[in-house]
Amino acid sequence: MAAAVLVFMSPKQSNFHYFNPNSNTSLKSDHLLLNNGLVKNNITRIEGPERKYSPLAKVEADLAQARASIRAELAGNHTDIVDPDYVPTGPMYWDPKVFHRSYIEMEKRLKVYIYEEGEPPVFHFGPCKHTYAIEGIFIGNMEVSLFRTFDPNEAHLFFLPISITMITQVIFVPETHDWTHMKSTTKDYINVIANKYPYWNRSLGADHFMLACHDWGPEISFAIPHLYQNAIRALCNANTSERFDPARDVSVPEIHLPTGTTSGLLGGPPPSRRPILVFYAGGVHGPIRPVLLEHWENASDPDVQVHRYLPRNMSYYGMMRRSRYCICPSGYEVASPRMVEGLYLGCVPVLIKEGYVVPFSDVLDWEKFAVIVPVKEIPNLKKILAGIKLRDYLQLQRRGIKMRRHFEVNTPPRRYDVFGMILHSIWLRRLNVRLRHDGDAD
Repeated sequence: MAAAVLVFMSPKQSNFHYFNPNSNTSLKSDHLLLNNGLVKNNITRIEGPERKYSPLAKVEADLAQARASIRAELAGNHTDIVDPDYVPTGPMYWDPKVFHRSYIEMEKRLKVYIYEEGEPPVFHFGPCKHTYAIEGIFIGNMEVSLFRTFDPNEAHLFFLPISITMITQVIFVPETHDWTHMKSTTKDYINVIANKYPYWNRSLGADHFMLACHDWGPEISFAIPHLYQNAIRALCNANTSERFDPARDVSVPEIHLPTGTTSGLLGGPPPSRRPILVFYAGGVHGPIRPVLLEHWENASDPDVQVHRYLPRNMSYYGMMRRSRYCICPSGYEVASPRMVEGLYLGCVPVLIKEGYVVPFSDVLDWEKFAVIVPVKEIPNLKKILAGIKLRDYLQLQRRGIKMRRHFEVNTPPRRYDVFGMILHSIWLRRLNVRLRHDGDAD
């Protein structure tokens, strides 16, 4: 049996717990990478006249080479990458060259095994429209991805193709308010693969991952201790107060797709044709939105358009296109599709959240293309936004448009889009796990 060794530490705390260059889990930190003896330490030896290497040892040696390549980029020992599609540049990235190197290494090496057990609609299927669309879109894209391998012995990662959203629709009986069957469905699935294959037990789930956009994803995962303690959970509900661990888990952007595509959702007028300072419209739930509406709902100031219910003569997306800033407050859960909608439509996101780990924060510096407002500063919202100089606003808006590509949904996926970025975040967590057989030398 192998033991999983986590080699990073908890990230530095901040308003959103996003990673930064001084944290222990950012791409800029050497804590992400292991020492030069990693390949030797990961070798699983079989005694005999001829030294042989187990499949696990070969996988770990491959990951060691990826770490070494990224480490060389950190040290400035690599030549520039020639990439015809995209070269990350600018302060929106903590370290664009290191991110680029890591992404290239992922494309070159990563292999993901998908367990074939389970039948739709609960497994291998998910919603591809509306608020939880990313769950079904990711599952579908993963099934046909070039990253997929049908040989589990060469896999770096193992995907659990469970749709929490479909579990809530197919298994849950609303009248009962009983979560037992949903949790037991997930637990039974893990037991099936653990009994049929050696890979879950080999790592206690440390090289496995799931993706859930439904708000109940974290709670259902708690039914399997190794799933939430060891595995990589890619979650839209990335709330540190609900045991989301940014060192191991992955924050997934919540993307609302009314038709299942981004058709009609991308692009907007230039800043000169955005007469409204800030806009918000949405339901009143959770601890933050009531405070926002208490101070700004139906304000007499035309610069501040904050509505509980959008008037019939107003278009939601039309208002976002006419606004310079769009408020993205938490509701019952921390995630909201508004921040991605803002990036899509050229409206600078204003994040008002607590305990939220923003998506791709191990790579992206959100403060360079969004505004972060503490909850206690809601009464000063207009003062804060109006106080941003025009040149700084224009810079935020231009950078947000550039970052849009990392949140776009494409069929089939394109390099550096939201599918690739989610997978890259998972890849980074796998780089931070070392697996070896018991008895190997350290």
